[in-house]
Amino acid sequence: MIFNFKLHHPLLWLHLFLITFNMLYQVVRCEVGTASMYNPPYTPSACYGNDASQFPSSNLFAAAGEGIWDNGAACGRQYLVRCISAAIPRTCISGQTVQVRIIDRAQSSVSRPTRSGTTMVLSDTAFGTIANQIASINIDFQQV
Repeated sequence: MIFNFKLHHPLLWLHLFLITFNMLYQVVRCEVGTASMYNPPYTPSACYGNDASQFPSSNLFAAAGEGIWDNGAACGRQYLVRCISAAIPRTCISGQTVQVRIIDRAQSSVSRPTRSGTTMVLSDTAFGTIANQIASINIDFQQV
């Protein structure tokens, strides 16, 4: 069976454009924000109280800043996070991305962040995966 496609049909081109645009939009749909770090103790958390079993065993988790807290709806969300710049040169570890799970609210966390008011406060393990100095960093992040 031979199909005869007419590539000059305008609706076909529009359809191909929309499919391509949608694929590109999904790939580059990152937001930009800031991140700092916090250390143990991590419990109780605003999301799970004293239930430490909700924390990823990899220790790759974060507390949500007010911009993404969303009245607690952020609990359990996962984000890909990448350091893009910092005030201190060579702080970002090039090419490193970390996937974190939101387990707490930064504003009420037991352990205080190294800088308040950031988009995310990363666990010491998560922060050390993408940055090599304790500093406030600029990040891009995407919910997965």
